[in-house]
Amino acid sequence: MKLSNKQKQYLKGLAHSLKPVIQLGNNGLTEGVLAEIENALSHHELIKIKVPTDDRDEKSLIMDAIIRESGAIKIQTIGHTMVMYKQSEDKKISVPRL
Repeated sequence: MKLSNKQKQYLKGLAHSLKPVIQLGNNGLTEGVLAEIENALSHHELIKIKVPTDDRDEKSLIMDAIIRESGAIKIQTIGHTMVMYKQSEDKKISVPRL
């Protein structure tokens, strides 16, 4: 699924008031964390994840791995927080058409 810039802007607006649902710990990206991300995406569709590391390259690699493994779309990254979206079968969030 591809999103236009207008659709991403809409989702950014919705995500503004959200708190991070998942925060990676000292163990980094584990199978349990990935399962929790999948569960959160299927329940909420739009989530924030906090990746607390000071190494920019490591943070980028972790975020890319999360996107790749979950099949979600990265909407935005601000500091240590990433906003991602994956439409569920229930289609809880109606993204406006182009």
